[in-house]
Amino acid sequence: MQVTLHRTQLHYRDGLTLHTASSGSVAALDALYLRIGQDRLSGVGEVRINIAYLNGLAPYEVISEATAVLPTVDWTIGPERLINSFSDWSAPFSAPLRMLVDCALHDLCSKRAGVSVARWLGAEAASRATWPTNQTLFWSNDQTMLARAGSYVARGFKDLKLRVGIGSFDNDLQRIDLLRTHFGPGVKIAVDANGQWPMDMAQEYLNALAKRAVAYVEQPVAAGDWDAIERLAQSSQLPIMLDESVQSDADVGRICALGGAKLAAHLKLVKLGGIAATVAAARRLAVAGVPFMIGQMNEGGAATAAALHVACATRPGWAELYGADGLHDDPVSGLVYEHGAASSTHAPGLGVTLDTFLTQRIQTILEN
Repeated sequence: MQVTLHRTQLHYRDGLTLHTASSGSVAALDALYLRIGQDRLSGVGEVRINIAYLNGLAPYEVISEATAVLPTVDWTIGPERLINSFSDWSAPFSAPLRMLVDCALHDLCSKRAGVSVARWLGAEAASRATWPTNQTLFWSNDQTMLARAGSYVARGFKDLKLRVGIGSFDNDLQRIDLLRTHFGPGVKIAVDANGQWPMDMAQEYLNALAKRAVAYVEQPVAAGDWDAIERLAQSSQLPIMLDESVQSDADVGRICALGGAKLAAHLKLVKLGGIAATVAAARRLAVAGVPFMIGQMNEGGAATAAALHVACATRPGWAELYGADGLHDDPVSGLVYEHGAASSTHAPGLGVTLDTFLTQRIQTILEN
């Protein structure tokens, strides 16, 4: 058994720069990998660590936690025993670290069982994991926005999410109108404000977007004020997708308890702590009749594949799996984007492979 920790920086081709109202401009993805097993049979987990704008954790904090805590785990008891007791022994870990370990264990356990992670989670058998995904349009000038949207539509991606809340709202409306003019009603347009709208203007903004047949509005106002979010959802003509508001199991319970409010939940592995926790949250929402999205941050192939397999197992109303599309230096292979969907290979586990030679090994946790 070998357990090693790795790190690398990931970059998009064609000059794509991430830019949202909450993140600002992001030049690269800082990815941390955990590899568990042996050369012929190993599991891989991945988590992006430069997302302090989401969770308040700087990259060095996640790495420091990982290098201090992971050597204390008894890896010798085997992956099945580790995953069955995961919620107990990993409880003190941060959500990103839980995701890292949880995904690696799911990958290895399902490989040992000879099935995909999706199948191991209860999905119907399929030759490979595949699910439709949206694409996002980050903050940019209009020419760049239209060019990127055109390339996505030409590849079959007709579910677009526009990042707003950076410039003026009037400018956001103009950008939506440009997209409608160029691509017509056959393309779905949603918007993500990353919690930037002032509460006293949010209803007026929602009304304006309803006139433009926007599919949904993601996190229009800041997380935390649940009473305000409930009032807004009850009066909105559009579905309100909560993202930054969904950081824990308690948040999922709050959304379930709101009942008739027009709310949906955006579930991400890095917020909830991995595959098992996200699947549990999705099933809880489904029982409560709350629609949900399975998504991810912009992440590399292994983290995105984990979200893909969760989507196949939980069958969400929406999926956001675009994160690894267009990366030119990803050490993980096996994820494909085509015909409006993300797919992994038919191989057992996550269906992806990590080339550790393309990463920096920062710790050998176990080697025997």
